[in-house]
Amino acid sequence: MSEQSLPDDARPEYADALPEYAERVLEVADLIPPGRVMTYGDVAEWLEEGGPRQVGRVMALYGGTAPWWRVVRADGVLLPGHELRALNHYRAEGTPLKEASRAAEGHVPRLDMRRARWDGGQDAGGHT
Repeated sequence: MSEQSLPDDARPEYADALPEYAERVLEVADLIPPGRVMTYGDVAEWLEEGGPRQVGRVMALYGGTAPWWRVVRADGVLLPGHELRALNHYRAEGTPLKEASRAAEGHVPRLDMRRARWDGGQDAGGHT
């Protein structure tokens, strides 16, 4: 069960304020330009803290207020359960995609990670 589905009195104290690490992850997500993506591991590396699982956890719990579709799996597979919503965002932003083969289940495209991945170098908001 996700913490989002817990009764209000059973939720942890962070309901009023985001943990500092979560704030930092969401700030990086906000920096990613439209049409580009970073992997969970890229975000952790950018922050020099945590790892892909920690970033994924933050995005699962708090990512609804950020451009969640721009923080992705390294293999380019769209977020399970949110494929169509993400695909709408990718198409609207012109994010490079690889069309799915007819043999692929559901025929959902993947991200073209070679072309879509953002390294944070351009328009990085002063991050060093």
